Amino acid sequence: MRLRKLGSSNLEISPVMLGTWAIGGWLWGGTDKNKSEEAILTSIDAGINCIDTAPAYGFGFSEEIVGRAIKHRKREDLIIATKCGLVWNNFPGSTFFFNTTDNSGTPLKVHRCLRKESIIKECENSLKRMDLDFIDLYQCHWPHADTPISESMEALITLRDQGKIRAFGVSNYSVDELQQCIDCGGITSNQPKYSLLSREVEDGPLPFCLENNIGVIAYSSMEMGILTGKITMDYELSDDDTRKTRPWFQPDKRQEVLNALEKIKPIADKYDATLAQISIAWIFSQPGVTAAIAGSRNPKQAKSNATAAMLEIDKEDIKSIRDIFEPIVLDEPFDITKVKR
Repeated sequence: MRLRKLGSSNLEISPVMLGTWAIGGWLWGGTDKNKSEEAILTSIDAGINCIDTAPAYGFGFSEEIVGRAIKHRKREDLIIATKCGLVWNNFPGSTFFFNTTDNSGTPLKVHRCLRKESIIKECENSLKRMDLDFIDLYQCHWPHADTPISESMEALITLRDQGKIRAFGVSNYSVDELQQCIDCGGITSNQPKYSLLSREVEDGPLPFCLENNIGVIAYSSMEMGILTGKITMDYELSDDDTRKTRPWFQPDKRQEVLNALEKIKPIADKYDATLAQISIAWIFSQPGVTAAIAGSRNPKQAKSNATAAMLEIDKEDIKSIRDIFEPIVLDEPFDITKVKR
């Protein structure tokens, strides 16, 4: 598989990365540990060299699964990316984000925190959970308005100088916040939400990153599964599945998406690809995008998503796909803090 250089770093990653939010079980109706580990190993064997995780994905559980799985493969062949900035211990200086429950149903309060001491502590915890000597890419999960970006950058630079991380980036940052990161020493990457249904990043962060040689790793490339075409009108989501309350999964919007997917089926057939593979490939084919994150919960999904990395879609078809999805918009912008949990 042809690898891509991530920003100005020496990291080279596959155009499709394995996302492990669903593997952690939290807000996804639980998880099967054995299938999750198999999904990780299948992804690696299919050529995916980068795994993206975070402490918040199952409150440590996703990182633990990743750590166990990668012991069966060569560490030097892998790029392990995780995050900091979402804590559930109310670290001094943190800011309340939202209420939730863990996989066992225990109530938790999630806070944002990018204080220097918190970042360093989080990194140590992640290294222990995954039993690693270093993390390849360490990312601030969400911006934290109450912490100066200079303080967060100082922590990341310290961790890099100590050899605990190789490179660092951010996620969900605005253009102004990205510029502040540059002013404080620079970052390797930005991880925004980006899919055929969520294209807001095109209005600022994406071109900014392209201009400043910041790698872009897009998450939610399949919009939590609805762009696979498998979430039909009669598909039932469990009460502990966050998608049940999200706007694209409501009947009217779901039908709009299914209608659009029907229109791009001829393009998928042209490339002998699934709708999911087309959705993933469309993202990493956009200017400035280094890789698209695709979640897999079992080996079959993992192999299919890895195959998407081989797709090369013609410019005309890229435009046709955009034209089909461009009219589909939400009635009002989606705000993660308003999701019922």
